[in-house]
Amino acid sequence: MPESRIRRKKASAVALDDSRKPVRVGSGRWVAPTMVTLFVVGLVWIVVWYIAPDNALMRPLTFWNVVIGFVLIGAGFVTATRWK
Repeated sequence: MPESRIRRKKASAVALDDSRKPVRVGSGRWVAPTMVTLFVVGLVWIVVWYIAPDNALMRPLTFWNVVIGFVLIGAGFVTATRWK
């Protein structure tokens, strides 16, 4: 059975392959700590609201404290979509 010819690359194609920079795969170093921080701060915000609703910082916000906590947790999930 005959063998197929070996195709050789042109010299210019080889030069192009060497000049390319490696592609960085993965997410930035800030993504995971930011995601975990947003999850924890949102959870702690809601827990503190339910344990001590008479807190001077949280009393004027009333039910908005729960909304703030869930927004922080939601921001953590949005940040989690960037994590690879």
